[in-house]
Amino acid sequence: MSRRRLRKEDLELWELVAKSTDRLQRRSPLAKRDPDEMPTQFEAPAADPAPLPRFRVGQVAKPKPESTAMPQTVSQQLATSGVHMDKKAFGRMRRGKLVPEARIDLHGMTLDQAHPVLNRFILTSHMRGFRLVLVITGKGQRDDPHDPMPLRRGVLKRQVPQWLRLSPLTHVVLQVTEAHIKHGGAGAYYVYLRRGR
Repeated sequence: MSRRRLRKEDLELWELVAKSTDRLQRRSPLAKRDPDEMPTQFEAPAADPAPLPRFRVGQVAKPKPESTAMPQTVSQQLATSGVHMDKKAFGRMRRGKLVPEARIDLHGMTLDQAHPVLNRFILTSHMRGFRLVLVITGKGQRDDPHDPMPLRRGVLKRQVPQWLRLSPLTHVVLQVTEAHIKHGGAGAYYVYLRRGR
């Protein structure tokens, strides 16, 4: 391979570039450091992991116990959400002693139909000064016993409590709980509203 000679202009340009740079200093990472920055102790290497238990040819391993936590039902979620209203009034409401001032039945509606109807009902009830309203969702269709995959029933039953936690309803809803059996039981919700301002 033949070497090419640089022209005079190229050499002058290279000298200008070389003069404008600073030389890199090669030093070890521990050289010329403050004594405060120096490590006082070296870390010991990690210990070897525990040895595997002895295994004989033909031995069957013990299966690990399966622990699958089932997701909480809507009733369990509402029961663990806490009480945000007067506890005495909450107890009376749960026992069915308080009478709802308005009710809405969402039976037979799709999610797209039920959501705006629910929003309008809750906001109108709040503007009218109601404190306790009843939202009837139904329990949902019965499961098909021959269905290979079990499905949760009651799409509206699962969805309504979530809608009540979202804007614009979260600002007017104080408490949501399942209704007493005389007001629909597991197929309905008591919705306790905040006081109007």
